[in-house]
Amino acid sequence: MKETGGLPFMKNLQATVTLNNGSEMPWLGLGVFRVENGPEAAEAVKTAIVNGYRSIDTAAIYGNEESVGEGIRQGMKAAGISREDLFITSKLWNDDFGYTSGIQAYGTSLKKLGLEYLDLYLLHWPVDGKYKEAWKALEHLYMDGQVIAIGVSNFQIHHLEDLMKDADIKPVVNQIEYHPRLTQEKLLAFCRDNGIQVESWSPLMAGEALEQPELKEIAAKYDKSVAQIILRWNLQNGVVAIPKSTNERRIVENSQVFDFELAEEDMGRISALNEDRRVGPDPDNFDF
Repeated sequence: MKETGGLPFMKNLQATVTLNNGSEMPWLGLGVFRVENGPEAAEAVKTAIVNGYRSIDTAAIYGNEESVGEGIRQGMKAAGISREDLFITSKLWNDDFGYTSGIQAYGTSLKKLGLEYLDLYLLHWPVDGKYKEAWKALEHLYMDGQVIAIGVSNFQIHHLEDLMKDADIKPVVNQIEYHPRLTQEKLLAFCRDNGIQVESWSPLMAGEALEQPELKEIAAKYDKSVAQIILRWNLQNGVVAIPKSTNERRIVENSQVFDFELAEEDMGRISALNEDRRVGPDPDNFDF
């Protein structure tokens, strides 16, 4: 995995990290959680692609794969790029955690998106007693050449250890809740030591983090927005980020994080805001 010291490789929105299977993933992407299926989702995806984004993250449970697919097609046409220029992620929902059902669900996602393959397919949550069988489905899809890379989401250290005991293929990514109030440093270190790239969902705490006085102070120092400071903190910690927005101004603003670097002191100040506080479900205690 590429090191973050000096960050010479993070030059623009198309900058990528090399995953443990050799595939390349953009450091920054667009998330579409809680964006309804329809024109708004399609327009957000198109807007992101036209403005230089190359990574789009959706999931079966979001219910918006059709519109995301439409936005991808519109965006590619408007930007004059091909499918190979993009990195598209979706996720297997918990109800389909099985070998046959997992393989079938992947086909359903492809059909809805209107795509022939995904760049990354994730297990959405560590459903107890089911995620190993579901992982076998993803391994089959990978070994059959139907998907470029496979990974997990919301897995804690003990889930990863348990999965990797029997897995033939190591996850390339663990997408987790990660922000200044939930820094999960032990999990980050475990993933780093095992060559698993950490990716952050809800990096802005669903907007809550934008009101933190300490972050506002740091943002003023760099003449940047609080969102840009948080996203830059993600990147300098070696964490891929997928902020969600449907607003063109914010989509563009979120992407403008490659022209400055946070000082070590400010990185520490941001990390010190940790309270181990989640805005989403606890991976060790969920009922869906």
